[in-house]
Amino acid sequence: MKISIVIVTYNRLHALAELLESISRQTLKPFEIVIVNDAGESVQELIELYHELPIQLIELKENVKHVRARNIAVSKTSGDAIMLADDDDYFTTGHIERMAAALREYDFVYSDVEIVSFNTTDHTRIPTSRRLFAYNDDLEEMRRFSTYVPSGSLYKKEIHEQIGMFDPDIHNYWDWDFFLRVAKSFKIKRVPVASVIYAFSNTGNHQSSQLNEKRQHYLNKLSAKHQLGELSTKNFFVLLEEPEMKNREAESEVVWDGKPMHSRLVKRTFS
Repeated sequence: MKISIVIVTYNRLHALAELLESISRQTLKPFEIVIVNDAGESVQELIELYHELPIQLIELKENVKHVRARNIAVSKTSGDAIMLADDDDYFTTGHIERMAAALREYDFVYSDVEIVSFNTTDHTRIPTSRRLFAYNDDLEEMRRFSTYVPSGSLYKKEIHEQIGMFDPDIHNYWDWDFFLRVAKSFKIKRVPVASVIYAFSNTGNHQSSQLNEKRQHYLNKLSAKHQLGELSTKNFFVLLEEPEMKNREAESEVVWDGKPMHSRLVKRTFS
């Protein structure tokens, strides 16, 4: 199996370095890593620092936003399986090998994650809190609230030949839309191991009324596309505490040691 890792990045040099560091430590290495720099700061020095990784860098001159940039990356892959990765997340050792084993009997596999908040010291993100994110994957429940995290998920590239690319018109909810489209025609498996470290902050302006209006707009488009009915835009962590979500909680193996990911970029800076 030839695995192509797809990464879209925009002005997250040190976080991206941590992701590449985690890939360099994997027990199974990818066939290729396609990075699309969406008109952000240069990441060329990371290509040099992680020279043993099979990185293909695509530099965009215009910022096309994350969904279109992801489609560009997928279109440039030459492997037969695609693993998605957000540039501010990273993987625990053994993640790729475990997901590749699961894909042998399925078309699309995704793992549980740990939601982690960080503080940054000397360009290294230090974990300050962690929360297991593991939920059963009943399709009807996934239509009400998606617990699919795209980072670290792996699927057969041929899926795109049948259902097309990611939908930029859904924007924030491209991953939920993709999951629902895949579920109609392909075999999906949730891997009950929290082997992806998912960076998430519950601070800042992402809860502003203006941004919530935009999210509601895209959520309405998603709902109309899949006939999902009325969907909530409540705060993410508030939703997780509601009875419906508590009932969906599932057991998972926690494998992360909780230590920060020290990249070669930081080591070079302070050596």
